[in-house]
Amino acid sequence: MSKDKATTGSKLKNLVIVESPTKARTLSQFLGKDYQITASMGHVRDLPRGEFGVDVENNFKPQYVIPKEKIKSVNQLVKDTAGVEHIWLATDPDREGEAIAWNLLQVIIEKSPKANLAQGGGKVNRSTSGETDQNRFDYQRVVFHEITKDAIQEAFNHPRDIDNDLVQAQQARRVLDRLVGYKLSPLLWKKVKSGLSAGRVQSVALRIVVEREREINAFASVEYWQIEAELIIQKKLSINSQFTALLVKIGDQKIEIKNKQQADKIIAELEKSIFLVDEVISKDAKKYPNPPFTTSTLTQAAATRLGFTPKRTMRLAQNLYERGLITYMRTDSVNISPQAVSQTRKYIQEVFGKNFLPSQARKYKVKSRLAQEAHEAIRPTNIKFTSDQIQPTNLDQKKLYDLIWKRMVVCQMAEAIVAETTVVIKAKNGNEYTLKTSGQKVKFEGWYKVYDKWPIKEQLLPDLIAKDLLNLNNLKEEQKFTEPPQRFTEATLIKELEKHDIGRPSTYAPTISTLYERFYIERLENRKIGPTPIGMTTIDFLVKYFPEIVDLAFTANMENKLDLIAQGQEEMSPMIRDFWKEFEPHVIKVGEEAQKMKVEAEVTEEKCQKCSKAMVIRYGRFGKFLACSGFPECKNTKAIVVESGMNCSDCDGSIVIKRTKKGRSFWGCTNYPKCKFASWKKPSFVESDSTTEGKPVAS
Repeated sequence: MSKDKATTGSKLKNLVIVESPTKARTLSQFLGKDYQITASMGHVRDLPRGEFGVDVENNFKPQYVIPKEKIKSVNQLVKDTAGVEHIWLATDPDREGEAIAWNLLQVIIEKSPKANLAQGGGKVNRSTSGETDQNRFDYQRVVFHEITKDAIQEAFNHPRDIDNDLVQAQQARRVLDRLVGYKLSPLLWKKVKSGLSAGRVQSVALRIVVEREREINAFASVEYWQIEAELIIQKKLSINSQFTALLVKIGDQKIEIKNKQQADKIIAELEKSIFLVDEVISKDAKKYPNPPFTTSTLTQAAATRLGFTPKRTMRLAQNLYERGLITYMRTDSVNISPQAVSQTRKYIQEVFGKNFLPSQARKYKVKSRLAQEAHEAIRPTNIKFTSDQIQPTNLDQKKLYDLIWKRMVVCQMAEAIVAETTVVIKAKNGNEYTLKTSGQKVKFEGWYKVYDKWPIKEQLLPDLIAKDLLNLNNLKEEQKFTEPPQRFTEATLIKELEKHDIGRPSTYAPTISTLYERFYIERLENRKIGPTPIGMTTIDFLVKYFPEIVDLAFTANMENKLDLIAQGQEEMSPMIRDFWKEFEPHVIKVGEEAQKMKVEAEVTEEKCQKCSKAMVIRYGRFGKFLACSGFPECKNTKAIVVESGMNCSDCDGSIVIKRTKKGRSFWGCTNYPKCKFASWKKPSFVESDSTTEGKPVAS
């Protein structure tokens, strides 16, 4: 609980409730001494754990409870409201924030002595007998997308009531997720494996990963060959006259070289050919900047450029927002306020010059029809505040802020101009062969100037004109194979979910985290993710018996209905009732008729030390482990260790990655218990010398 206490006389005038202490501290910089600020520490109540928690017979009314770990903070919160004249509910500006504000108010009313909601909805009377003003307070909702002086002043000057439509939409999401999860999960325990869970969004995300994996497994790779010629201009024999070109056609037909024999035959003909420039095509291309960040594009960029997981990115962005450095980070809009655009354009002109400023401000529009255009994109609250000015207490925050800052600046900058040249070359010797090469040169940096590295790589060609004769310096043939589609990374999975209108900015990171926690997916090399046998079997079951639940279009349509509730165009109860009347009897039917599905364990080359049967990979509470395939006759198990390629600094053993009984990874020596070397952090190599060559040092 975070507070900035200030009272006037014996009675506190204003109590402002936010979610976190960080947000409370930042807000305290802009509010006067008549305001006390306290933090609810997130949600104050939720659906009960271990119980259904939805009154199906009473319009699907959620049965909220205060979690045990929240009781102390809730009691303190209610105590803080005693004798307050006015309560300001300043939770986050989205559906979840609106629901938190509503739940806060309900808890305060229920927990305060003899409290009841007064007529009009904006006042609470603490006594049924209508006592003095000491027992009465007003409450209002304040919403701001950035924690700055102007935004706070505007919010407090224009408060509003709690938006019941937004509350209903968030409740509908929670109730739907509870109905699906609470009914399907026990079915999965019975028909697939204990400890599993199903979810309205998570199961669709898992299906996307599983189907991509099966597409990869079914892919039949095809051999093909490429031929590249190294050429020199005859009349300009200099160091810059050499370049390479790729063979693309034989006659009028696109090149298809299927094997080495064909490649060797073509090379033999090319070696006797005359090469000349047939055509030089040059043009200036305008390269336009990307829009400012949304939640989806921020998590993708942070993963690609910084190696951050979506969960880590959102945690860092939350802290930047609460510190007042960026606008609200859960958004699917690319709108920018006119004031922010004006400030950014002024900054560009002052720092980079007039040439880098387009004549008109750039405006962006998202492609998704479901985006909340009333919101803003993620941007710095003060464009003059650069990442160099952030205190280096958290380098990751600094990196993420720099990414957001640069994206905001470039989105209002002039386009870069790139000179692109394509050269067509003909080689003739009976047959006519066509080769192509291309180059590009930046003529005007434009928005590229903001970045340390340009988004494109310059490829310079020598000055060429039509009819230039060329000498063949070398021919190179290369065997290649067609490749299957790429596995998803966390970032590209979010992009795919957004493409199909599945989930919302607040659900992307939690959805992926749940898939990991249930061992439905696992991290592979190069940040790729793939499904586990448990994940694949779970999807097989759901696709067979609940195709609608894991159907992309059906799930997107449900999201659309939740949006309509938020807009006041639909009501919660009829929407959920339509879903429930078909879903519940189907769950009962599947429970009675469906056969149990077996999770096929992955067989390893390792043999059981007790019975010599093959060891297989299984999943337990804390992740993967090796178990004997002869179970239940043989109950031998073994931890999985991952080789690190490093030698131990304390002995002649090797460093491997192990797990504690609670599932936490650490680096340890294979000679344990003789050698006690262990490190929570990845060991790093020291400079080689006669005694420490190739050995790690715990960081």
